[in-house]
Amino acid sequence: MTATQPRAESGTGQLALDGGTPMRTAPFPAWPIWDERDEQALIETLRSGRWGSHANTGNVATFCERFAAYQDAQHGVAVTNGTAALEVALRGVGIQPLDEVIIPPYTFVATATAVLATGAIPVFCDVLPDTFLIDPADAERKVTPRTRAIIAVHIAGQPADMDGILDVAKRHDLKVIEDAAQAHGASWRGRKVGALGDAGTFSFQSSKNVNAGEGGIVVTNDRALADRCWSVANVGRIREGAWYQHEVMGFNLRLAEFQGALLLSQLEKLPEQFERRERNARFLDRELAKVPGILPQAHDARVTGHAHHLYVFRYDQSAFGGRDRAWFVKAMHAEGIPVSPGYTTPLYRMNAVIEERRKWAELARAAGRKVTCPSSPEEEALPNAERACGEQGIWLGQTVLLGDERGMQDIVGAAAKVQRAAGRA
Repeated sequence: MTATQPRAESGTGQLALDGGTPMRTAPFPAWPIWDERDEQALIETLRSGRWGSHANTGNVATFCERFAAYQDAQHGVAVTNGTAALEVALRGVGIQPLDEVIIPPYTFVATATAVLATGAIPVFCDVLPDTFLIDPADAERKVTPRTRAIIAVHIAGQPADMDGILDVAKRHDLKVIEDAAQAHGASWRGRKVGALGDAGTFSFQSSKNVNAGEGGIVVTNDRALADRCWSVANVGRIREGAWYQHEVMGFNLRLAEFQGALLLSQLEKLPEQFERRERNARFLDRELAKVPGILPQAHDARVTGHAHHLYVFRYDQSAFGGRDRAWFVKAMHAEGIPVSPGYTTPLYRMNAVIEERRKWAELARAAGRKVTCPSSPEEEALPNAERACGEQGIWLGQTVLLGDERGMQDIVGAAAKVQRAAGRA
């Protein structure tokens, strides 16, 4: 059987949704993947009696050094989660209350709430229509005299256009933070993401490609910035100071030694898993593109490594008899393929963001400052983000990409089966 031949089990092609035989009944790989190395690392930490990372040695310190090096960065500061990492990085680069920070709206809510937690105001720019990644040109259009930084989000594990973002930042003297929560190991022009800008942040939450249940890290090539981030995450202490010496406003955001042990072990598995995801994603790119109405995420030639935390494609309902995305997701699930619509709400339409941003905007106006904060979501609706959230975006999780060739054939076969059935309806 060649990669493009449908499997015999597809039978007459009647959709499982309508009582036909599902394309697939076997589960895709479970997550997390662990072995005796993880178990031994946790047992050793348990028996050591050293469970908290209170010094610059131990599992957490070692992981910071190794992960930073893996991402081509000189410094790493581990924290409790990816959301905290974003806030720490923002504070580290000097973001102050009522500053403006440009972000894309097609991302997890933490990209916005981390900005709001510093008292700054998120300003939304659109994403590119074929990747859902931040649009540097629209980001530049949103720059005002109050803008201090841009957060480039590497959605799905594909690096954003860092050349474009860094050019905008240089012209307007802005800081650049990379939200690389989904981009472990990804690279741009042969350099790993994270320290291409001023700082980068990663998440080690349960679903992520490197996983310790929770956890995060800030990486940078700037030693002074790393020290500021370390202080913010360590209750305002300084590295060489006394335990009760607090020099700046900070928080207790330290990662525990158990998580550090697990992350060291999980990091060892990443290179092989990264290559497997890449290999399967290349197959899906090639074969799903042959299914009318399925448009795989475009790839910039400057991307030299895609982490594929998600496999993303666009859904064109006109090629599916006008059936909307919700129908497609339901039909694929019935065929045994766990697709998702992903983000369904642009962040400027999310209530938590709307209310908190309005509060800071009102404070800014009371202080006599201008502020970029439209009065309603409709006023700032961004067309590409609206389409991505509302009708086009489809995801497959990273664990699906850890499957075998049969699994990838089932995905393609199910999509083709659903498309053919939609055309007959």
